[in-house]
Amino acid sequence: MEPNHFIPRPEPGVTNLVLIRHGATPPNEQRPFILQGCGINPSLSESGQKQVQALADFLAENSSLHHVYCSPMIRAKETALAVCERFGLVPQEVPEIHECDVGLWEGKSWDIISEEFPESYRAFMDDPYLNRYEGGESYGDVFERCEPALRGLLERHAGETIAVVAHNVVNRVYLASLLGLPISKAKQITQTNTGINIIQHREGESKVVTINSIFHLNRIPH
Repeated sequence: MEPNHFIPRPEPGVTNLVLIRHGATPPNEQRPFILQGCGINPSLSESGQKQVQALADFLAENSSLHHVYCSPMIRAKETALAVCERFGLVPQEVPEIHECDVGLWEGKSWDIISEEFPESYRAFMDDPYLNRYEGGESYGDVFERCEPALRGLLERHAGETIAVVAHNVVNRVYLASLLGLPISKAKQITQTNTGINIIQHREGESKVVTINSIFHLNRIPH
């Protein structure tokens, strides 16, 4: 059965990028949730596993993927593997798209961070592009390492559709740049676990077609 192609069919000279946030992990579901960054590296939670199966089913019905790339972190690899199973593909790791290093704030909730690090917390909230997570990276740092890697994939795969499974901060800063937003405002871009973003790249220019589509999550029984 031919896919319905919710994701555009590939055209000559055009790369379709399906940029995905990984499925949920226990730290994502904790309330208040804690920052896991790149140091805490858990597997998907039970609900996260259901999310990625729904994602994989949806992509299989609505796209034709040629390659699947992912962050080397466990939660991204497990998400990518679920997608690959539907397409007979093997995920390829891209080290540059691992999640942000949140430094000394790793494993802490935002309310604790604001109490323990009031000055750096305020600075980060005012401008995360310039100001780092205490002892970690800034949004600017994340952009500088992930953007060349993602641009390289877009340029390499003209005429194809590829999926990339990455992370909340990575996706936010990259989407902000494509939308012409200051990267300091990237945290205003919502990225739900397994949310789908569609980007088209042609002749050196990229445009965002869809942001944070989560139709597939309606398939999960409540």
